[in-house]
Amino acid sequence: MFLVDHVRRYRRRYSPGASLLVPLGVAAGFVPFRTSFSNVGAALTLVVVIEVMAILGRRPGGIVATLSAAAWFDFFLTTPYERFTISHRPDLETTISLLVVGFVVTELAARSRFHRRAASEEGTYVSLLAATAVRAGTAVSPEQLLAAASEDLMSILSLRACHFEVDVSGPPHAQIMADGSVVHVGMRWPVSDIGIPGPQAEIPCVWHGSRLGRFILTPSPGLAVSNEQRVVAVALVNVVAGSLHDRRDTYSPPHRSPRG
Repeated sequence: MFLVDHVRRYRRRYSPGASLLVPLGVAAGFVPFRTSFSNVGAALTLVVVIEVMAILGRRPGGIVATLSAAAWFDFFLTTPYERFTISHRPDLETTISLLVVGFVVTELAARSRFHRRAASEEGTYVSLLAATAVRAGTAVSPEQLLAAASEDLMSILSLRACHFEVDVSGPPHAQIMADGSVVHVGMRWPVSDIGIPGPQAEIPCVWHGSRLGRFILTPSPGLAVSNEQRVVAVALVNVVAGSLHDRRDTYSPPHRSPRG
């Protein structure tokens, strides 16, 4: 984890400069061969550079690399040389194509990264739900089930803290509903933009109309939470609610889980 954070920190620090300077270096490297090497070949090489920068520097890095590549392709490899002027139509068409392809490659890299991240998150959520279902269906104690569920909710919703309460007569909080929406003071809250409202929110623990308690959430201020994350959190609470309902004749949970 330390290594990953270290790499991310250096990537954020150096990728803007690299996106600007690497295309410059590659274009300048073609100068000794510009009279014998095809400009189209040089442009294709710069497209590869743009793709690498789009992967390492994300969308901003790809955009900077595209603009840098087009500018230095014009400066070094089109006549008149060493001037930001293009006098031949084929060179102008190649430069425009370099810009268009660079932007497309950058966008495709960003979308591919988004889909990979989404697939990874979905796999994690499925694993969490499966683990909760296994715990709910085994001899694990309700205390352990509630503690594990609180930990999972903290992970899914990026919470600062989470605990379970049986007493639902306390002050009302913003509620995460079954469809993932968040209702606060009678209004739907734009959680995908500004995060879960604080200082605390809740997910009701309900099974077939019987309210068993609620999970009290302490959100991270201003941190956006997607609808998918909220739906998964509610689904996890529903699994816990079903297990608690089945055991309610033999178990009376405390006002706060061991986590709280």
